[in-house]
Amino acid sequence: MVEKRLSAPEGGTEKLYERDSRRREFTAVVRACEKCAGEDGWWVELDRTAFFPEGGGQAGDRGWLGGAEAADTQVEDTQERDGAILHRTREPLEPGTQVKGRIDWETRFDRMQQHTGEHMVSGIVHRLWGYDNVGFHLGAEETTLDFNGELDQEQILQTELLANRAVWENLPVETLYPSRDELPALHYRSKIDIEGQVRLVRIPGVDLCACCAPHVERTGEIGLIKILSCDRHRGGCRMTIVCGSRALEDYRQRLQSVTEVSVALSAPPRRIGEAVARLQEQQAALREQRDRRTEAYLLQKLDAIDPGSVSVCLFEEELDNIAARNFVNAATQRCGGICGAFVGTDGTGYRYILGSRSVDLREFSRRLNARFAGKGGGKPEMVQGSLTGRQEEIRRMIEEG
Repeated sequence: MVEKRLSAPEGGTEKLYERDSRRREFTAVVRACEKCAGEDGWWVELDRTAFFPEGGGQAGDRGWLGGAEAADTQVEDTQERDGAILHRTREPLEPGTQVKGRIDWETRFDRMQQHTGEHMVSGIVHRLWGYDNVGFHLGAEETTLDFNGELDQEQILQTELLANRAVWENLPVETLYPSRDELPALHYRSKIDIEGQVRLVRIPGVDLCACCAPHVERTGEIGLIKILSCDRHRGGCRMTIVCGSRALEDYRQRLQSVTEVSVALSAPPRRIGEAVARLQEQQAALREQRDRRTEAYLLQKLDAIDPGSVSVCLFEEELDNIAARNFVNAATQRCGGICGAFVGTDGTGYRYILGSRSVDLREFSRRLNARFAGKGGGKPEMVQGSLTGRQEEIRRMIEEG
């Protein structure tokens, strides 16, 4: 990584990660160690560190600290306060002693891949479409980018293609520390106004952005940038991306899913879309056939209603709500009391719809629900809900009104 100049706050922690983002081990002296307030662990301050503290949308590094006289203690988080970088450890470390630090490199490199990929995508969107990145979150599985404008599918695909072309070109990722005189002439992206020394990350021809986080040395280390989705969000859009190892894992999972569907449908992977469409057509035809049979069955039930019946109850294990409602509406025209459709079993309980032209069903449903541990309600002429009880007892209560 090319650096024009390195500056560090006087009296603060020397930031080794700014000089060398690939540094995995280092030695340092413990300046202070304090118990974490209100939680387990200790905050350890060193005179120098390669651990990156949380900032710029990226979480703090994890790893280990240890000395010659003590076993390694795990670093669970890294934060910066007033120029001092604090490492949250499980065990305390004695101030004044020398320790060796080791970065959780797999996690760090993964984050560098995601963060550098985010710079590239955001820089391309800004250059081509003029939108600013107004939000960024590097999560454990995906990275989200918020832009203050919407992107259509063609723009998304073009952005993804150009970002990956920049990966394939293996461009250098440079770090610059411009002076106050140099800064006004530079056109760089920044979400906030920065006081003091500005640290810029430059990818030639792709992006120039103010950022405090470590990045890969060359774009080729990212491997692949994949845009998973881009949806409307607060007047703009929210894009979700994965880079590097995450993109590879995403492809593996998707390929496994495609293979499983391919086997289930007995269709080649590249033809599963057609196979699914055929399956949907078959399902639609079966649903239509089922609906016709259900309609005919319910008509038979309606025709069997005695014209002198006061109340009618229909009990079925399976029946959709529309069919049940249609039956109740038709049955209320043939009897003067309560007409009900109950779907389920004595063991699992029932969904019900009740209709009547003469009974206030709101009052009746309150009594019905109280007796059979049910719930529900509606209008005087129709109510619906659920309950648990035996068919014979429910029927008896309906008939008694």
